[in-house]
Amino acid sequence: MTEHAPLIIDVAGTGLSEADRRRLAHPLVGGIILFARNWQNRAQLLELTAAIKAVRHDLLICVDHEGGRVQRFRSDGFTHIPPMRALGELWLNDGKEGQGSGAMRAMDAATAAGYVLGAELRSCGVDFSFTPVLDLDWGESGVIGDRAFARDPRVVAMLARALMQGLLLAGMANCGKHFPGHGFVKADSHTEIPVDRRSLKAILADDAAPYPWLSTVLTSVMPAHVIYPKVDARPAGFSAKWLQDILRGRLRFDGAIFSDDLSMEGARRLDGQLVSYTDAGVAALNAGCDLVLLCNQSLGEGAAVDELIDGLAAAQGQGRWQASAASEARRQALLPETLPQPWDELMVQPAYMHALDLLP
Repeated sequence: MTEHAPLIIDVAGTGLSEADRRRLAHPLVGGIILFARNWQNRAQLLELTAAIKAVRHDLLICVDHEGGRVQRFRSDGFTHIPPMRALGELWLNDGKEGQGSGAMRAMDAATAAGYVLGAELRSCGVDFSFTPVLDLDWGESGVIGDRAFARDPRVVAMLARALMQGLLLAGMANCGKHFPGHGFVKADSHTEIPVDRRSLKAILADDAAPYPWLSTVLTSVMPAHVIYPKVDARPAGFSAKWLQDILRGRLRFDGAIFSDDLSMEGARRLDGQLVSYTDAGVAALNAGCDLVLLCNQSLGEGAAVDELIDGLAAAQGQGRWQASAASEARRQALLPETLPQPWDELMVQPAYMHALDLLP
């Protein structure tokens, strides 16, 4: 049977329980996403990430650590990364030096942000952050807001490329989100299903434009839990047209595709029906996702996590989805290839100290 570990799950506390270890050891589990509740301090985080790797060395340890209001670890020495909008504003502010100087400073600052973010996480055993946001700042979306670099897709692409360069210097892959764009709609897909009624031509010319421009550096993508009815009746993360025909075919993206969190309201209402976690996971995989996330369901007994693991295993046995060697290769390609720098050494490294000075 082809090996494929598509599930990214979470754990409830600051250490691993026996139930956590059992779930993480399951062959369908490929990684873990950490949250603020999993954090006390750096020493504890190092113990937790080491314990996770002791279960399986190839588990991908992930976190949402973008900067601004989406940053899970904020104390015990972690740098407060500015929101991405601050980098966009720096781009637009040329100051006294003349046209273009603001853009150059912004790109340097973006690379510095990516490097600081990635190096600090990696020194604590975290492999991967779901960043950067490529959504455009239309001024409409509360859930995106200052997480976006700018309104202009060209500025977004250039600053995202610079930030990705910083991540690369730290030995970390990247994740562009939320394809093909979440910034135009007001609704929050955590609680409802946003609908974007624009044409495919309009979306590709504007919101989705950064994706092909970043094709040589983009290592993974997370689609939006948004319905674009002029393209498909299903949200992008469950749409073979969006993921296979457009993202893979037309835009020629060959990196990993993550589903967004399956516990979100926008993730489990398909074709007008609220479906189970298993059915949502199967739908995402069949649409073209390589990996599927289930977040914040380990609290209490974690019944939803077990339901998804067992349900996905049963669905595979029934032939409802096929394991993919290519998907597994894409997951493993996100694992760092270099050793992380210990925290105390990082703190006095000249490149790191210079990067801190460049942050806005």
